[in-house]
Amino acid sequence: MSKSNNYCVIMAGGIGSRFWPMSTQKFPKQFQDILGTGRTMIQQTYDRIVNAVPAENIFVITNKEYVELTAQQLPNIPVENIVGEPMMKNTAACNIYMVNKIAEKNPDANMIVLPADHLILKEQTFLEKVNLAFDLASKNDYLITLGITPTRPDTGYGYIQFIEKKNSDVCKVKTFTEKPNLEIAKTFLESGDFLWNAGIFIWNVKSIHKAFEEYLPEMTEQFNYCEYNSDNEISCIEMIYPKVNKVSIDNGILEKAKNVYVIPADLGWSDLGTWTSVFENAEKEEQKNAVNSKFVLTYNAKGNIVRLKNKNKAAVIDGLKNYIIVDTEKALLICPRDNDQLIKEYVQDLRNIKKGDKFM
Repeated sequence: MSKSNNYCVIMAGGIGSRFWPMSTQKFPKQFQDILGTGRTMIQQTYDRIVNAVPAENIFVITNKEYVELTAQQLPNIPVENIVGEPMMKNTAACNIYMVNKIAEKNPDANMIVLPADHLILKEQTFLEKVNLAFDLASKNDYLITLGITPTRPDTGYGYIQFIEKKNSDVCKVKTFTEKPNLEIAKTFLESGDFLWNAGIFIWNVKSIHKAFEEYLPEMTEQFNYCEYNSDNEISCIEMIYPKVNKVSIDNGILEKAKNVYVIPADLGWSDLGTWTSVFENAEKEEQKNAVNSKFVLTYNAKGNIVRLKNKNKAAVIDGLKNYIIVDTEKALLICPRDNDQLIKEYVQDLRNIKKGDKFM
């Protein structure tokens, strides 16, 4: 199978307010080196997928205020492949937009849709599964997702229930479930026929377009109105976006379609959704602290994540256990790791203080 029919869309539109104060409206988490590896999240996503998709076939859809930032961080992809949405409308709208744009260039295109800010440690396995999915999508009218083998009853992820087929690498999807409570997550794990939904999708442009026509006909019609890869694409998109419904691709299509398949995969995957998940995946010193500067000294301190914007700044941490400490030019966060889900609320409270936005 020729790689020239393979395309990729990296979705990079979020603000990542749970990663405040490192992630801000001006500089969201996907453009940050959150793990301290020397590459930002979106650069790592690009590095992974460029082994399966030629650089000129990689597209990014983001908020229009991040188009320039994306171009700086991904200099190897054509500038015209970086698309700015006029406003956030959830994932169905950006998917049909990119499907139309790519189908206009190549009506036989197979495409993979990836979030910009996920961690995948087992990159070789990832590439094998992606190539298998591309092959299946090119030959069948399948909507394919990669499902992650769950390692714990996590309530922060959606789940995919599949129908087992002996000796098969691909399974038919039975149900999608939004984030469950702990009791339900435990029963999912025990049953053995549930996977985490990683939000990674692979399909042929014809198959997904057919699904949009069937399940989101109004949205399909709105987007059919524009001429893609032309001079008036942007003005047309700016005109239709305010009228488009906010719906996720999961709710709008995948939960309803009858031709959804899943490839179970153990990828060493995390959606890096919280500071705790970053702590779990970051390198740690002998006291199990994840620090990003050689000038951080810890005494009687364990299980902390320390992120300093200024790597030459010294920090001494004594007596803290399981804390998040993030210091930036404009803000300082010191918070127990157990409270990392509250960071969104802290940000909201700060916004309510007059001029609070300057910290975001």
